[in-house]
Amino acid sequence: MSSKSPPQPPSPPHPNQNTNLLPKATPEPKLKPPQQEKKRDFLTHLESYLSKRDGVDKLLKISRYTAKLILATSWAHQAQSQAHNGPSLYNRLKTFESSVGISRKSLRLGKFVQDINALRALPKPRVKSTSSISDLDFVLSVVAYGGEGVYFFVEQLVWLAKSGLIDPKRSRSFQKISAWCEFVGYFGSVALKFRDLKVIGEDEECLKSSVEISSLRGECCEVEEERLKKVREKKMMKKLSILQDLADAVMALDDMIDGKGPFSGPVFMASAGLLSALISTHKNWKAC
Repeated sequence: MSSKSPPQPPSPPHPNQNTNLLPKATPEPKLKPPQQEKKRDFLTHLESYLSKRDGVDKLLKISRYTAKLILATSWAHQAQSQAHNGPSLYNRLKTFESSVGISRKSLRLGKFVQDINALRALPKPRVKSTSSISDLDFVLSVVAYGGEGVYFFVEQLVWLAKSGLIDPKRSRSFQKISAWCEFVGYFGSVALKFRDLKVIGEDEECLKSSVEISSLRGECCEVEEERLKKVREKKMMKKLSILQDLADAVMALDDMIDGKGPFSGPVFMASAGLLSALISTHKNWKAC
């Protein structure tokens, strides 16, 4: 019965032997640091921004509420009283503000279709799947998209009335319906965004804990830090979006009560509109 000799350790390679043919240990994969976003050319970015309907609409909104804010100041009234020949600066701004308001309404033609598609895309509640949502989220989404959709649809009728195609006497009733629907839509939108803000806050706390643990262990945590930075940016944008909706909701409420509320001062309402316009412009610019 032959006995097997124990395996001998491999002999070192000969000096003339090609070491590239020998098997090499595969290095452990290293996490690549997150790449920084490239800065876009300003004019190219601006062209892309202005090619979208919302981009033009928000610039018109800034122009309109800037004019409203100037009209609400005592300086504009002084300029009106000092005018002797020709239309005063006050009247020019008044005409400009009115024209821009009508122009903005024309940009909302067919915009209600996006809310119809958003309602169609809502996942049904109480369905066991990763895309299902809670009953409350479903109801709030219907309120938000439904209210906004009806608002955009009625705004088309307001534009037709102001343009003269429909009896201008109906304009006031259309505006009343529009304001109510807009306010209902903002109620659902703000409620949804507060719920989203809660989820984002939980994600931020988890990432903060992960970064702290990695730092204590002396491990690289560039990926987690970049994710934490993006979550914080998302949180800030969500807060700005809530502030914008609240400003727009205040203006809708003012239209509902015919400008007879305690907050219906022209300076306050113009400032709320300008704040909303600046926030929405910033959001659209970042998303473009």
